Amino acid sequence: MNKKTQYQFFPTTALKPTGWLKKQLRLQADGLCGNLDKVWKDVRDSAWIGGDSDGWERVPYWLDGFIPLAYLLEDADLISRAQKYVDAILDRQQADGWICPCEPQKRAGYDPWPVLLITKVLCVYYDCTADTRAMDAVYLCLKQFNDHIDVHLLSGWGAARWFEGLVALGRLYEARPEPWMLTLAQKLRAQGLDWREMLHNDFLDSFRGWNFMSHIVNIAMMLKSDALYSLFFGGDPQAFADEALAYLDRRHRTAAGHFNGDEILCGNSPIQGAELCSVVEAMYSYEILFAVTGDVKFLDRLEELAFNSLPATISPDMWTHQYNQMSNQVACFPMSEAIFRTNDRQSHLFGLEPNFGCCTANFGQGWPKFALSTFLRAEHGVASCALAPATLQTEIDGVGVTCALETDYPFRDVLTYRVTTEQPVEFTLSVRIPATAAAAEIDGVPVPCGSFAHLLKTWSGTQTVTVRLRFETQILPRPQALFCVKRGPLLYAVPIREEWERVEYTANGVERKFPYCDYYIFPRSKWNYMLTSDDFTVEERAFDQPFRPDAPPIVLTAQMCEVDWGFHNGHCDRLPADRTPRSDPQPVEMIPYGCTNLRMTEIPFQK
Repeated sequence: MNKKTQYQFFPTTALKPTGWLKKQLRLQADGLCGNLDKVWKDVRDSAWIGGDSDGWERVPYWLDGFIPLAYLLEDADLISRAQKYVDAILDRQQADGWICPCEPQKRAGYDPWPVLLITKVLCVYYDCTADTRAMDAVYLCLKQFNDHIDVHLLSGWGAARWFEGLVALGRLYEARPEPWMLTLAQKLRAQGLDWREMLHNDFLDSFRGWNFMSHIVNIAMMLKSDALYSLFFGGDPQAFADEALAYLDRRHRTAAGHFNGDEILCGNSPIQGAELCSVVEAMYSYEILFAVTGDVKFLDRLEELAFNSLPATISPDMWTHQYNQMSNQVACFPMSEAIFRTNDRQSHLFGLEPNFGCCTANFGQGWPKFALSTFLRAEHGVASCALAPATLQTEIDGVGVTCALETDYPFRDVLTYRVTTEQPVEFTLSVRIPATAAAAEIDGVPVPCGSFAHLLKTWSGTQTVTVRLRFETQILPRPQALFCVKRGPLLYAVPIREEWERVEYTANGVERKFPYCDYYIFPRSKWNYMLTSDDFTVEERAFDQPFRPDAPPIVLTAQMCEVDWGFHNGHCDRLPADRTPRSDPQPVEMIPYGCTNLRMTEIPFQK
C-alpha cells in the first residue's frame, strides 16, 4: 500500500466493554442476534453450513456482528457457536479457493456480493482469534476471484458494493503483498458502479422506482469507497465522502443525523424512513473513514447514529427490530396504504424480519463494531475515539498499559480516564472532545471542542484524567417550518405511551413466536404538540439500561400546546393541519430519541 491509515484498530482481545456499553452488548447477546442460529432457518439451516436454506448474504451478515459480540463478551457459548459456523465455512472451501455455497456449474450466475462480504467477516474472525486459517482462506478466495471476474464480470449487488472487497484485500496486501492484489483492486473499481459519476451527474435523485443506484444501504457503504481505494494507490481519501455527505445532508438528512431511505433515497420527510441496514453500514463507513483520514467529524457522525438511530429502531429487549424507522412515528401497525416509496405497509413494524430479512441478519454489527472503535492505536500512543465505557489493555514500547474510560456519556457530562502502566513509559493519550459539546475542560483546563486533546507525558503507576463537558439544549430548524431538539449528541423526542400487541404466526416456513414474534404498537397518549418556549429543564435520572422509554437516563421538560395534527392511514400527517394553539401551554417531557419506540421528533415551534 502507498499509505497506512492514520489510526489502527486494536484486536478484539485488547478491548473490554464496561458500564452501559457492556450491558447493551449483553442485551444483544440475550436477544435476537445472540439467538438467530436457534430460531431463524436462514441461519440455523443455512447452506453455508450444509443446510438447505439461504446460501447468500444472511449468514455472513450475521457473523459480522455475532463474532465480535461473542469475543467482546468473552462468552464461551457464543464463541463455541461462532466457531461452529466458521469451521463449517472453512471446511467447505473448494480446492480452487471458491468459498460460497454454490455448485461449480452455477458460479457464473451467482451474485458475487457474498464473496466480498465473507472475506471481510473472516478478517473480523482473525482479529478475534489470530487463527491463521482465516487469512489463508481469504488469500485463496480472492486469488481465485481475481481470475473469476475476468470472465464473469461483477454484476448486481457485487457491482454496487465492489469496494467492500477492498477491506480484506487491503489486509492481505499489508501482510503479504503480491502484484495480483493490486490488479484485483483495479478490476473491482473498473467493473463496479461508478459512484463518483452517479453523484456528479445528480443521478441519485432522478430515480423513482427501486434501483441499485439510489439504494440507501449501497449509499451508506459507498461513503468509504475512496478511503479504502486510496490505501492502494494514493489520492484523496476524504473528498468524495465529504461531497457525498454534503449532498445527502442537503436533500435527505434526518433529524437524527442519518439520511432517509426506505429502501431508496426518499427526501427529508419525518414520516418516510431509514432502513436499519443503512444505519449500521453508515456507522461502519464512518469508523473506516476516521481510521483512514483521522478526521474527527466522522466520529461525531458515528455517535449520532449509535446514540439515536440505532437504538430507536430496535426494541429495548433487542428481540425485534424495524426495517424502517420514522422520525415522527406515532403508531406501528399495518398501514392501509404504504407511505414508503418502495417498501410495504408493514416495514415499520417491530418483528423478526419485517419487509426483508437482511436487517435481521445485519443489525448485529452495529454495537460490537462501535465498541471496537472506543480506543484506536495512534502514531505515538493511544486515542480515545468513540466515547463509551471500555478498557484497553495493550503494550507501548514493551510496557503493559491499561487505559479505562469510566463514563455514562452521552447521558452525563464527565469522562474519567484511568491509565495504569507496569513501569514508567512516555506516550500520548489523545482524548476526543466531541463537536457536539458547547465547552470542555481537562483537569480544569479549557480545551477546544471538535478535536483531539493530546496528552503527552510519562505515565507511571495509575493516573487519572477528568474531562468535563458542557452541553446546551438547542432548537434546530427542520424542513417546512418544523423543529427538533438536541442536547450534545442526543436528539430528543416527545415519547408516546404505547400498547404492544403480539402477532404470532408462520409464513413461508418462518415461525414468529414470542419473544421473536411481530408486534403492533398502538399510541395511548397525545402527540400533537407544538413547542411554545425555548426554556428547558434538564433532569438526570438513575438508569440501568440506557435505551428504554420507561426509564430514560435523562429527561428534558418544556412548555408545549396542542395543535390540529391529522392521523390517516396508520401514520400522522407530515405537517399539522393548523398551528393555532388548541390548548394552554403545559409542561411536556422529552426523552432521548434512542429511548423511544413511538415518538414525535419534528414539531412546530411558536414562542
